[in-house]
Amino acid sequence: MKINRVGTQASTTGPEEYFTGTVRVDPLFSAESPSRTSGAAVTFEPGARTAWHTHPAGQTLIVTAGFGRVQRDGGPIEEIRPGDVVWFPAGEKHWHGAAPDIAMTHIAIQESIDGSPVTWMEKVQDAQYEGKS
Repeated sequence: MKINRVGTQASTTGPEEYFTGTVRVDPLFSAESPSRTSGAAVTFEPGARTAWHTHPAGQTLIVTAGFGRVQRDGGPIEEIRPGDVVWFPAGEKHWHGAAPDIAMTHIAIQESIDGSPVTWMEKVQDAQYEGKS
């Protein structure tokens, strides 16, 4: 058994290369062999969001606070709120983030394949985020 105590892992800022706006990442747990699963609480300030990306084994988001948006490639922007659980299948190109005027926090859970949990792509442009393209 292992207990990860609150406050023992430092928060980090979502890198500008992969995020637009202010994003805080609070690690919750890391993969421990033979498991490949890791998780983090991610807080997006209003208007903040990820770049487009995929996960080799999929990703689950559990919204814990605020109001957000998600979109898979070719699909409509969907609104998400506390209690919603979002599943992105392996390889599905997507993004997620806060609503324009309200912050959002979710727990992100994903598995690593060959040591990588994510493949980052281009940033979501303002027009895409606003649903204008």
